[in-house]
Amino acid sequence: MWLASEMAAFAHVAELGSFTAAARALGVPKVAVSRAIASLERRLASRLLTRTTRRVALTAAGRLLQPHCQRLLREVESVRSSFAPPPGRQRLRVLVDAGYGRLLVTPLVPRFLERYEVIELQVALTDTLPDGPGPGWDVLICNDAVSHPDLMQTLLGSPPLLLCATPAYLLRHGRPRTPGDLNAHTVLRAVELHEASPLHEASPALGLRRGDEVQEVRLRPALQVSDPVLVHSSTAAGLGIGVLPEFLCRQGLAQGKLERVLPEWSLAQPLQLAAVYAPAAAASAAVRQFIEFLLANMVPIL
Repeated sequence: MWLASEMAAFAHVAELGSFTAAARALGVPKVAVSRAIASLERRLASRLLTRTTRRVALTAAGRLLQPHCQRLLREVESVRSSFAPPPGRQRLRVLVDAGYGRLLVTPLVPRFLERYEVIELQVALTDTLPDGPGPGWDVLICNDAVSHPDLMQTLLGSPPLLLCATPAYLLRHGRPRTPGDLNAHTVLRAVELHEASPLHEASPALGLRRGDEVQEVRLRPALQVSDPVLVHSSTAAGLGIGVLPEFLCRQGLAQGKLERVLPEWSLAQPLQLAAVYAPAAAASAAVRQFIEFLLANMVPIL
């Protein structure tokens, strides 16, 4: 999957004779180029370069590979030129976790386009997060960021999660006094789809923290979805105790339509909303402007 990008890194190192110069040309950290070359050498089971403190030289295998990599670069550049946006415009492809993107990102898109008219923005919502860099996106906005050695991330915020229910639900079913009391209640929560367990597996756990004390409760969930809006509407309808981000239940709490449950306890694992991107994308002005815009406009909401 990554062979093409590794060959591109090798072609630049071979042409420029320097890892530093290749990294500068590609707009990525030097360590990313080193990793790409090391990975390519492992794939081909051949030493491609000899390195000294002053220079980088091709081995016999490297000289054999170089023309293939140069041809690949020319073909990639030809394809990119064919599909390049009009001069003066920058294309930015954003992939967004549907659960939180619909709430937090898509409402900001019109304001971003008004401010950055030269950016051609493409936004796609997804319920299935990629497990690594891909050709279809430049920036990924998600919760529980993808862990991959070839990806970087900028944390956008860690909004707290609260346990909430309607006064009517608590009147009918009683108010939990301890975390263990949640076992007698219907708990509604949003989960990432890749975390959702098959029905025959153990019930999901909920970690709660109070000071230095941590308790883990095995839930009897009536609803597990990836969309927190559905969890909020189900909670507001009195169907159970919802695990909700504070910004989503803020208005209901202020109006008395929702009440905190176990207010002295906090969720041990808050949300981790982040912008994820490949190191090469970090040099893109459009990527930097989009992330800076989210930091300025999304973070105050959180």
